[in-house]
Amino acid sequence: MPTEAKAAELPNIVTIIAEHYRNAKYLLSWENVIFSLIIIVIVSLLAYFSSKKAKLIPGRLQNATEMLVGGLDDFVCGMLGKKGRKYVAFIGTLFIYILFMNLAGLVPFLKSSTASWSTTLPLALCVFVYVQYTAVKELGVFGYVDHLAGQPRGLMAFTVILPIFMLFLHIISELVRPISLSLRLRGNIWGDEMLFALLAGMGLGGLPMLFFNTLIALLKAIVQAIVFCLLTTVYFSLVLNHEEAH
Repeated sequence: MPTEAKAAELPNIVTIIAEHYRNAKYLLSWENVIFSLIIIVIVSLLAYFSSKKAKLIPGRLQNATEMLVGGLDDFVCGMLGKKGRKYVAFIGTLFIYILFMNLAGLVPFLKSSTASWSTTLPLALCVFVYVQYTAVKELGVFGYVDHLAGQPRGLMAFTVILPIFMLFLHIISELVRPISLSLRLRGNIWGDEMLFALLAGMGLGGLPMLFFNTLIALLKAIVQAIVFCLLTTVYFSLVLNHEEAH
């Protein structure tokens, strides 16, 4: 990451350690990975303790977890139907993981890994690969090609040019999706990180705006996690419900 970009960010655990210990400079290259792993540990611990001693009358943590899982199940199955149940775990995990990474930037000395394209692109590629796998599994190779070509029938199939054009257009669309999905998330979270650093540099004069921006950033962290998973669900929907739609 360029020095100018690093200078514009708020200090975090990794940058502080790297500044004080010369032998720890290499940590800067692993900064986003480190914070991603921290979130994995936090989410894993929450999942463990919320399910460790499940009770018929749930406690606060178990109740909150069950409400979240139930909400995600209703959200995904509401869009994908009965077939969506098998994708709840994947989409739900994405939502929780991205949400916690987004919120990490609001905690002092932590950083949102989703402010980096090196984090959001792999997440989007996971979605891309899984959607393509699902499409081939559900429709078959030739069925998927037919789907990408716009399911040409009758005179449309004999024009040849139009189906080929539709196939080319849909292939480009599929390839662009992970880029747009990852850049949308990265751009929004990175913008908040830069704004926080700018307002913090204004001293006491920037406190009112810093407080206001924290509320907005909190809302955006939730919204961006929802948007990412909403689009992921839509991509699955285009494949799973394609035959029903026609």
